[in-house]
Amino acid sequence: MRVIAGSAKGKRLKAPSGKETRPITDMIKEALFNVIGPNIQDAHFLDLFSGSGSVGIEALSRGAAEVFFIDNNPAAVRIIYENLDNCNFIDDYEVYCNDVLRAVNILHKNGAKFDYIYIDPPFTVEGIFMDVMEKLDKVDILKPQGSIIIRTRRYKELPDTMSRLTRYRHNYYGESAMHYYSVMS
Repeated sequence: MRVIAGSAKGKRLKAPSGKETRPITDMIKEALFNVIGPNIQDAHFLDLFSGSGSVGIEALSRGAAEVFFIDNNPAAVRIIYENLDNCNFIDDYEVYCNDVLRAVNILHKNGAKFDYIYIDPPFTVEGIFMDVMEKLDKVDILKPQGSIIIRTRRYKELPDTMSRLTRYRHNYYGESAMHYYSVMS
């Protein structure tokens, strides 16, 4: 696993050991950033269920203004810090070892707003996908033109619309799917 583009291009990234973390492939990560495109420049990015931090680090490398990493696994959080250090990032990020739903509430209370929210929950915890989507549908932490991107198993069903969010795109990559949501206007 490596950083694909930007200031840290080519840097190798570590992944936490065990089966709890499922690193994103370079192909899926490249496809994600092809969709985001140059809009990542100066963006505020939230990486939920960060794991190794690969996606948030890619965002920093490509010019994001700030990235928040959230993961509840202390071993994953240590790896995120190691990967950030290896890529020579010393600021423009915050890393939290916290439950994702609790962290989203805290971010909301603090008035945080993001251009992109990337969500990559464990595929083995079925209910977590809708729990997180329902939480993000209720709280106002996505900027008006922002996107929520959630990675699921290929055949995982997610709603086309929720009370505030609507899916505007989804793509399949092997056993994974990427669902893109925005706030309805």
